[in-house]
Amino acid sequence: MPQMAPISWLSLFLLFSIIFLLFNMMNYFIYMPSMPKINQSDKIVTKSMNWKW
Repeated sequence: MPQMAPISWLSLFLLFSIIFLLFNMMNYFIYMPSMPKINQSDKIVTKSMNWKW
């Protein structure tokens, strides 16, 4: 059974690395998160907590 030359392993590694990077960059830049619309009535209500020592 013939073995692969090291340059062939290197070229395969580079090919799969480039494909992996392109796939991840495509997924990152294609994704568009939906922006929630903020209404005036949906304000965040904060309660002040007074600590009594």
